[in-house]
Amino acid sequence: MTLKLHLIDAFADGPFTGNPAAVTLLDSPRPDAWMQRVAMEMNQAETAFLLRQDDGFSLRWFTPKNEVDLCGHATLASAHYLWEERHIAPDAVARFHTRSGWLSAHRDGDGRIVLDFPAITSRPAPAPVDLDAALGVQPDAVLRGNFDLLCVLHDAATVRRLTPDLAAMARWDVRGVLVTARGDVAGVDFVSRCFFPALGVPEDPVTGSAHCALAVYWRRVLGRDELVGYQASARGGTIRCAIVGDRVQLTGRAVTTLTGTLRV
Repeated sequence: MTLKLHLIDAFADGPFTGNPAAVTLLDSPRPDAWMQRVAMEMNQAETAFLLRQDDGFSLRWFTPKNEVDLCGHATLASAHYLWEERHIAPDAVARFHTRSGWLSAHRDGDGRIVLDFPAITSRPAPAPVDLDAALGVQPDAVLRGNFDLLCVLHDAATVRRLTPDLAAMARWDVRGVLVTARGDVAGVDFVSRCFFPALGVPEDPVTGSAHCALAVYWRRVLGRDELVGYQASARGGTIRCAIVGDRVQLTGRAVTTLTGTLRV
């Protein structure tokens, strides 16, 4: 038996930018252990598994080490896949049943994909005792959301220069570490970098779920509901964020770079 498998760059301005995710549409439910082995084989930040349901698709996300509760870039990649392969109509809303409830995606008038995700509020929290040493800098503020530690730095240049101690981060009781500062170029409200070594993802190129928390934090600081975030990884990527009630809309583009056959 075989399944088609796609590698899709999400939150990408073109091929080989943004964050790649592997996406496959299952023909039937598969064991968790099998999906985890496939994700380990793909060795991407996330591998997404879709399964058709009467009212949409179930969607699960696996890093090389773990299943996660929320993932933005692999959801955007999954929606792109469904439209590109004509599993749903071009103007249809893509609906996903996930471990974080129902999520959806639609296309805007410019062909960009808009994700509807939960907003995440981060609150001041005690820092790990070795935080400053691991980051190589003392944050101005440390907060914690549903999943991640959020560290606010004084300037964007420091965010870009970070060479953190990933082994130390992997020992902390958080999914990952989000490091952010106010933007320093026109059109960018804030910059970030996101590290998830405990999940087998040392640095994630562009992290949609992190922007559910980052957008909420920077709205409080900047006083605007619509924001542009730039994730300053080696690949880099821009995410447009709009907070609507208790939801965050995350907008970006995707491009398929590879299509293959998964032999099962």
